[in-house]
Amino acid sequence: MAAAELDELLVADAGELRAWLLAHHASSPGVWLALTRKGGTLTSLTWQQAVDEALCVGWIDGQGRKRDEQTSSVRYTPRGRRSAWSQRNVANVARLEAEGRLLPAGRAAVEAAQADGRWQAAYAAQSEAEVPPELAAAIEADPAARAMFDVLTRTNRYALIHRLGSVKREETRRRRIEEFVAMLARQETIHPQRARPADGGRAGGR
Repeated sequence: MAAAELDELLVADAGELRAWLLAHHASSPGVWLALTRKGGTLTSLTWQQAVDEALCVGWIDGQGRKRDEQTSSVRYTPRGRRSAWSQRNVANVARLEAEGRLLPAGRAAVEAAQADGRWQAAYAAQSEAEVPPELAAAIEADPAARAMFDVLTRTNRYALIHRLGSVKREETRRRRIEEFVAMLARQETIHPQRARPADGGRAGGR
């Protein structure tokens, strides 16, 4: 079902969300869940509370959008069989397990990820991600690519890191690095951005 076709869900708090998920997590395709904004009174449900309850039943958060002045909406759906795990959610699961909150459906999603390698391949959050050494070296060796890399937005820098991190075969990683360096040298980015090197990315411009 397309994200736009999902029903909206507004609950009073985390306890009410947990009750809803217990009743519907196995049958619902997902919902647009209302989360509180600063000063909001329609619901007390926060993003972290919603993430925790979703992980407990094997669901995952997705794209968000503004709902009104008091709330935002975030798409929550059952986790897909190929859905990647973040290191942050791996840590969240460990905490939920220690607190005795992880339910059978949530544990099944974890065990499936552990069995096929997605758990071990968990990616870093954008704020914590580091540029792989081999990518950094290749960019450093090309002045035009380095000039463009230096002005990348956080989103575009993370996109490079995440896309390379999802590749495990050495040959494929080398090819991906070459593609990224060439892309940067052409001043192209994965996501649109306006910033470009002040000197046009010419060699020796640093």
